[in-house]
Amino acid sequence: MAVFDSPVIAAGPAQGPTKAPVSSPASEQSVPVGTDRAQWLAQAATQALLAEVDLTPKPGLVDRRGSGAHCDMNHALMQRSAHALTPGFMAMADAVYAHRPGLASDVSSWSTTAMGVRAALGAVGRQAEAAMMQATAGINTHRGAIWAMGLIVASAAAQPLSRWRAPALLAGVAALAAIDDPALGLIACKQPDAENSPSNGQRMVARFQVAGARREAMNGFVQIVDQGLPQLQASRAAGASETQARLDALLAIMAVLDDTCLLNRAGRYGLTLAQAGARRVLDRGGTAHTAGWAALATLDHDMQAINASPGGSADLLAATLLIDHLQAQATSGHTRDTERRRAGRAGHRLLTIYPAPQAHSWERTDADAIA
Repeated sequence: MAVFDSPVIAAGPAQGPTKAPVSSPASEQSVPVGTDRAQWLAQAATQALLAEVDLTPKPGLVDRRGSGAHCDMNHALMQRSAHALTPGFMAMADAVYAHRPGLASDVSSWSTTAMGVRAALGAVGRQAEAAMMQATAGINTHRGAIWAMGLIVASAAAQPLSRWRAPALLAGVAALAAIDDPALGLIACKQPDAENSPSNGQRMVARFQVAGARREAMNGFVQIVDQGLPQLQASRAAGASETQARLDALLAIMAVLDDTCLLNRAGRYGLTLAQAGARRVLDRGGTAHTAGWAALATLDHDMQAINASPGGSADLLAATLLIDHLQAQATSGHTRDTERRRAGRAGHRLLTIYPAPQAHSWERTDADAIA
């Protein structure tokens, strides 16, 4: 078991946690205009995925300590997978811009005006999944994230910067998710066995009668707007470090999401254990408090003991971080034409948007590895 020392104890109760910067200066956050914005959005989505992977310690999930409950994944693999998705996210945004002239400004009308966008997104999404599989030697690291993050990127690309707020962005997500991918019927006709090979998530939806990825998206990912974002903001306001605020946001999502990854690996028992454990951490003040940190350590132990991983919650945490950053752009400023000439530096600028988690003494030691 990995060492799970509390950063609160290390800092001293009187001092409390140190709050990390949430974002870079406004001058470095400016969003490019025109086609450069597709690259910016793709980099933002990738950096959100990397921020989720780097966040440590996460219960049962791959992080900087190790593989969690995943014997086939590690931190480096997850990073490689995230970077492999950048071209796909950019292609999704480009697809939206190509169809934007015919796209209604009112998202409620997208069911009739966004058919072309949905078809293009489906095709690009399958290409992105293939790129992920190639980068990971066939390991499914981010399939759920491609769906969630891709929809958010597309929704942002379809709307002006001034509308980059969670309600508008997630309304766009819901509208796009409600449109059937026209290519799926053709694929089923050409590959009849495809219908007989549902994904793990689809099997869990049928078995446990839960919403699943598409229904959650059609509902506008309520876990983000009702739990993830409010908890992230509340923990920051209470003085938690950025690492602690993000962990609290993950736990808030875990507490309510019917995570098909958990159901697939540990059944209803595992889901119930994870949800109760996440609520216990938050009820004890969250990860910025000693009691909450101890409860997180217990939850991590429990998840690994039953080989359970809240992968769906991790995907929605990355989506939460992306929306949090997009909202900051709508709040903090306006686009600048000069940013178009600086598009090549987009990746460099974004490195400061999702600061690396603080280093603590919870890294695995040789003694832990032997144990």
